[in-house]
Amino acid sequence: MYLKKLFLLVCFGCVLCATRAQTIEYSGNPDASFFAARDLAFSGDRTTARDTLKQILSKYPEYADVRNLLAKTYSWDGEYLEARNHFNKIISKEKKLKEVWVAAINNEMYAEEYYLALGLANKALKYLENDEDLLALEEKAQLALTIDKTVEEVIFLDAEAGDVQKNSILFTSSVDVFDVVFDPMTYASIAYSTKTKYGTIIPRLNYSNRFNINGMQLEVDAYPKFSKKVYAYLNYGYSDSPIFPAHRAGAELYTNLPNAMEASLGVRYLNFGTSRVFIFTGSYGLYAGNYFFSLRPYVTPSENNTLNISGNILARKYLKDKYNFIGVNASFGYTSELKQFIADNVLLAESLLFLESQNILIEYQFLLNNNKNGLGLTLGVTRQELSFRPGDFFIAGTLGLNYQFKF
Repeated sequence: MYLKKLFLLVCFGCVLCATRAQTIEYSGNPDASFFAARDLAFSGDRTTARDTLKQILSKYPEYADVRNLLAKTYSWDGEYLEARNHFNKIISKEKKLKEVWVAAINNEMYAEEYYLALGLANKALKYLENDEDLLALEEKAQLALTIDKTVEEVIFLDAEAGDVQKNSILFTSSVDVFDVVFDPMTYASIAYSTKTKYGTIIPRLNYSNRFNINGMQLEVDAYPKFSKKVYAYLNYGYSDSPIFPAHRAGAELYTNLPNAMEASLGVRYLNFGTSRVFIFTGSYGLYAGNYFFSLRPYVTPSENNTLNISGNILARKYLKDKYNFIGVNASFGYTSELKQFIADNVLLAESLLFLESQNILIEYQFLLNNNKNGLGLTLGVTRQELSFRPGDFFIAGTLGLNYQFKF
């Protein structure tokens, strides 16, 4: 009986203490406490500093300087999501606090979430127009996103800048199904990407089956960097199969422009053994918050001294980070892709480059639970002129799957 009473008394005491602790409010001087917490944070004792800052916010939740410092301490410790949440609470109410905007943008840069950093910079400049520091951060974010994005288009998921996982392997497969004449065509590839101090190098082995013909192609891409604003794309491929060009090559020079823009000029070369084709191209890209837009024309001289022009438009929206996005890729005019067909029992080569074509492709990319490996899905429809019956068209559906893991 005595033990039972003692147990109840202890439980009552614990409940009373807990209740009292919950009702105790911060009663100190918020400014003095803030300065003390700041000194602690700058001296490296960020855990104690955060405890003090949270106590102040329990009574003064709108104290922007306190919440800004709290967010910074999380950012310094690599807790970027927690920092983002606190920065967002300030920005949603205070639109012209430059220090907060700068800290919030830097937090996304540290997290390598460049599209978020660029979006924040663009938003900040709406309230603090022509601010030099914000303009510099906008350019920095655009540059980081451009370099990251350029390689990403080719290898699906790029190795993160500064990440120890600088290598990746990408598996790609797709099938084209036609509404007339042709049997399904399949395509597959395996690529290895390695990041060096000079740029990214990507050797690749391609396989295709068309008209019951199996073919292989060896190919390599390189992305040398010349400066923070100028880099290039180089390509070479070789095959002894009739369903691939014997040789293919490409070169393109990219440069970053002000106001979150990029531009390039380049050329593609296809050698089919009996004939050769040059395709001149370029691109214009624009980053707007979480969106990326790109326009790419192709100009192909023909044997009768005329120019055949085609174009490609890409629109992409990034979701929670740069590795999760949905996009639409549309092409028009004359096909810029090489998918040979047969006419009169003869395998066509470069003549396909001059057939009228329209194509739309939807892409969806996302990371798996481990946040390292990823999947990409593509679904497309093509309307293209029949090589053996000019003026008539066929419809083709495309389904593709990509998988990549980094190490």
